[in-house]
Amino acid sequence: MNSGNGLLVLMGSGETSPTMVTLHRELAAHLSGDADAVILETPYGFQVNRDDISNRAREYFRRSVGLATVIAPDTQAGSPSIGAPGNGDADKVRDLVRRADWVFSGPGSPSYALNRWHTLRLGEILRERVARGYGVTVMASAAACTVGFAALPVYEVYKAGHPPAWLTGLDLLGPLGLPVAVIPHYDNAEGGTHDTRFCYLGEPRLAALEHELPDESAVLGIDEHTAVIVDLSTSLVRVWGRGVMTIRRRGAGVPVPGGTTLHLKQLRELVTGTEPAVVPLPRRPADADAAHRAATAGTGGAATLQEAVAAAELRFDSAEEARDAGAMAEVAVELESVIAAWSADMEEDQGGEWARTVLHGMIRRLAQAAGRGLREPEHTLGRILVPLLGLRRRLRADGAYDLADEVREAVAAGGVRLHDTAEGSEWRWEEEADDQQTGSRSQA
Repeated sequence: MNSGNGLLVLMGSGETSPTMVTLHRELAAHLSGDADAVILETPYGFQVNRDDISNRAREYFRRSVGLATVIAPDTQAGSPSIGAPGNGDADKVRDLVRRADWVFSGPGSPSYALNRWHTLRLGEILRERVARGYGVTVMASAAACTVGFAALPVYEVYKAGHPPAWLTGLDLLGPLGLPVAVIPHYDNAEGGTHDTRFCYLGEPRLAALEHELPDESAVLGIDEHTAVIVDLSTSLVRVWGRGVMTIRRRGAGVPVPGGTTLHLKQLRELVTGTEPAVVPLPRRPADADAAHRAATAGTGGAATLQEAVAAAELRFDSAEEARDAGAMAEVAVELESVIAAWSADMEEDQGGEWARTVLHGMIRRLAQAAGRGLREPEHTLGRILVPLLGLRRRLRADGAYDLADEVREAVAAGGVRLHDTAEGSEWRWEEEADDQQTGSRSQA
């Protein structure tokens, strides 16, 4: 990939979920066959399960995107591939990132990542990549938090109760003339009864923080399962996915929907407040629809695992009510495939355990229905057929063969086949008779 054909991609969430596969493939198409692709583990480098997260990320890009990647380790944490922390190791990581055609970084702690990247001068390298339009740089979730001139310490505010305050960000967007604080997970709704929008800040805390930003700056919000793609060669900005990009100044937001492309100059004017607050943005419905289809491909038609599970439950309930065992089994099989597709997601607590619990419940309900079905001929048909066959025997003994045949035809319409022998009449459930899976029942 030549140095003048670069892309900067910011993702609000779902960076290693099925919803982003289509976009990742589009980004990988910009690379040559022998491209160097690097995953920066720094944002989650402090976590004890960082190796597992890295392995899942590498497998996701290998299997779903066809991209071979290497891990640029957090040198403070150490790594078998680089060795114990040291200046030489930091140089290796810096060189790895500087030469990479594709760099990706995702979930974890924005404040930890900023501290490490400032110390290792990796922030300078990432900023240089964007300034000279080199390669593909993908910053998602926690990493996306770091790219503005100001950054949000999510963990400290939401988890530890620290007073809301901005950190100094990497300012990757500064060379593009965008003085912004980037907030991913902008439309988060996990809180249910409490406000977790704006990357878990909620409205009151974001409103307070906005007053600390310079007048010519703004908040750039990116919804979950949504990406903002900046083409550094054409200066075009595209919003991709199911949600919107929001430019917010002093509480007033201008939404830019998925499927919209605008020029970088227009985005600058929205950020600095020189463009009117209400702007006729170039919405292209066909593109928006295509983006939504791409974002939900292979996920059961849903943009999140939670949505896929909820839809599967509704379908399963409807199939059970209709007594359609085949449809019940099909829903369970499809849900298992959806859970497997989401298993590589780097984000923790994305509903995997809950989804498996729902799937197990479906299997148990299907087993109960199957058990009732296996007992059906004996417990239901048997109680009905005993008196009917007794009646038919008496009719035949009295010579009323026409009436006896009517009884035969009536039970045959219900799926029961009769066979007369010298000892009496035998019956079989028609499916069992066809498959020769069960013995005969007789009325002496």
